[in-house]
Amino acid sequence: MYTPTAFREARLPELHAAIDAFPFASLISTTAAGLQVSHVPLLLAPEEGPYGTLYGHVARANAHVTCSGALSLAIFLGPHAYISAGWYPGKQTHGKEVPTWNYIAVHAHGTLETFEDPAALRQLLIRLTDRHERAMPEPWHLDDAPVDYIDRNLRAITGLRLPIARLEGKWKLSQNRTAADRAGVLAGLGELPDEASRCMAEAIRGANVEPRQAKP
Repeated sequence: MYTPTAFREARLPELHAAIDAFPFASLISTTAAGLQVSHVPLLLAPEEGPYGTLYGHVARANAHVTCSGALSLAIFLGPHAYISAGWYPGKQTHGKEVPTWNYIAVHAHGTLETFEDPAALRQLLIRLTDRHERAMPEPWHLDDAPVDYIDRNLRAITGLRLPIARLEGKWKLSQNRTAADRAGVLAGLGELPDEASRCMAEAIRGANVEPRQAKP
């Protein structure tokens, strides 16, 4: 991933927090037949390995089940938004401005593994559902469904495990612009009614509070 220094995020806690906050990933694996792509929620086990390990599952009919041993990349996309050139003060004075797109992205590289052990799959489903149900007023649990029904579903899926060998983060949040430019961007985003613009404004404020330190 092309990442200018101003946008590079290398702090492991920040990268892990983004994965947890935006867990729906694009999983891409290299195969002899070309690229295999699936869009799946992935669960991070931060304590497994130097950068953590990702877990998920796909239907057994999904071609990704044949990708064990393949070099793979999981892409997590956070807040993103169009940034109008008209928001920069320079647009009014010299006109030498162009629009851009701000975004947060995390790339997790590794070698994919698959598994079909029912006990391991059950534990994965428990962890996945507990993670995503925790915000619900009445969280659903795996044990809420009949055992035989869950068992049939377990036989229809294959587990995915991706030990992270390399982790990249790009926080493109106007860090390369002047304070006046950022103020113009925040004002422009503030006039838009959508949630994506609100989230982007919040991310820009957070990224530009203090200089970010790269991991040694």
